[in-house]
Amino acid sequence: MVAMLAGLDLAQGAAAQDEALPLPSGLEARLQEVLTDRPGDGLVYRFRFVAEGFAVSEAVLADLSWLCESYALPRLSNIGPQPARVVISLADKPSEFGIYDPDVTQVFESFSLQGGACVWELF
Repeated sequence: MVAMLAGLDLAQGAAAQDEALPLPSGLEARLQEVLTDRPGDGLVYRFRFVAEGFAVSEAVLADLSWLCESYALPRLSNIGPQPARVVISLADKPSEFGIYDPDVTQVFESFSLQGGACVWELF
């Protein structure tokens, strides 16, 4: 089951969604939503971002890692239970979670949290 986090300091309301986050690739991302679920291997927080003009390139892992380290990680201390993983996704336009849309370009990566850092997990 996936649920949207409500009332937590993670997204900090509409102001956080309007905040432009400069990515290493030169694009700007905005938070679309934060979701949580509990698959068999533990709590997962999903931070979904949108960057207009996003296209898959070699720079995407650097952007996703930066979003985990610079955006998601600092907010995790405000939420109580710590996740086993953080999933960061980046898309060229907003989309509904779990619904395939052929008009949306999207990538995502999973990170474990070790020693106060995001560690990329190869799927």
